[in-house]
Amino acid sequence: MTTYIAYCRVSTDKQGRSGLGLEAQEAAIKAHLRAGDLLLQPPYVEVESGKRDDRPKLQAAIERCRRTGATLLVAKLDRLVRNVAFISNLMESGVEFEAADFPKANRLTVHILSAVAEHEAKMISERTKAALAAAKRRGKKLGGDRGYRPPSPPETALA
Repeated sequence: MTTYIAYCRVSTDKQGRSGLGLEAQEAAIKAHLRAGDLLLQPPYVEVESGKRDDRPKLQAAIERCRRTGATLLVAKLDRLVRNVAFISNLMESGVEFEAADFPKANRLTVHILSAVAEHEAKMISERTKAALAAAKRRGKKLGGDRGYRPPSPPETALA
């Protein structure tokens, strides 16, 4: 029997509003659980870039894992972090974590996968910057306040 604390993350407000990415993560987390496992409530849900290390909900989930001895559970490793240094620090902190998409991952594979995720994030950023520069060269107006205010993230089905 393992006690878990769930952490789900999507990167954009649009993904957070649709709830689809969060629902898929919650389904993967539930499917990962075995008879006798305990999933502590509430789950920690965040709408934030995986490149950022200062995610309040992730920090709260990690702290709760420390206090309770629970294992942090994510649907996919890239939902946890896309930064090798952060994953190394998490591994050294003593907080156990599992990714439902790769439950048997060891320290080596986690480091390799986080390095790939970090590289992928860098490539996404470079492609986005290039696309925005191309749009700007075509005369498209970028940025500015258009009155949009993101709503709060949706309630999670894991609760």
